[in-house]
Amino acid sequence: MPEKGEIAAIVLAAGTSKRFGSDKLLHPVTLEGITLPLAAFSLLPWLETFGQLTVVVRHEPDKFCSQINDALGRQRAATLHWLVCENADTGMAASLACGVRANRDASGWLIGLADMPALPAAAIVGVRNTLFGGAKIAAPFCAGKRGHPVGLASVYLEELLALNGDEGARKLLERDKADLKKIQINNIGIFADVDTPVDLKNLNSISNWG
Repeated sequence: MPEKGEIAAIVLAAGTSKRFGSDKLLHPVTLEGITLPLAAFSLLPWLETFGQLTVVVRHEPDKFCSQINDALGRQRAATLHWLVCENADTGMAASLACGVRANRDASGWLIGLADMPALPAAAIVGVRNTLFGGAKIAAPFCAGKRGHPVGLASVYLEELLALNGDEGARKLLERDKADLKKIQINNIGIFADVDTPVDLKNLNSISNWG
C-alpha cells in the first residue's frame, strides 16, 4: 500500500472474459519478440512507474496470481498487492470501489485495466504527474478521444466507494468534464483493451503506432 497522501495505482483484473471465450488475462501475447501472459504485459508499464501496485482480482485467484508472478519475476512481483474482490460479479464498479477502499488514504488514484498490454507508460506518467500538479480528474487523449488510465483526486473518495454497476467512473468523468485535465498522447495504445480474439490479433500494429 502507498504511504498516506501518495497517489495509488490500481489495475482492475476481475473480469470474466466472456467475449474472449477463455481466460484472456492468461493468454500468451508476443510483442517485440517477448512472450508473456496478457495481464503480465499490461502490468509492465505500471511497474515502471509505481513502486507499488494494487491488482484487483476475482475470488480464488491463486492460479492466476501465481502465473503472473512467475512471468514477471520475483523482483517485479514483490511490488504487487493482489486484492480479492468478493463481489466482482456485480460489475466493474465493485472492483474499482474495492481497490479505492484498500487505498483510501491516498491523495488520488490511477485506475487502469489488466487487458491493455499496449498501454504506453507515458500515459500513466502523464496522468500521475497531472494529479500531482493539483488536478481533480485527468485522462490521456489521442486525436480528441479519451483513453486509459483515468486519474481521480481524493475529493472523489465517497463517490467512488458508492459506485455500482458496470460503468466504473465514467459518469464522474462525464459529469465533471469541465474539470478534466487532458494529457495529449500520440499513441492509440490508450484505447487498446483486449475483449475478443480479433483485438488480440491487432495488438502488434497498435503497439508499433505512434
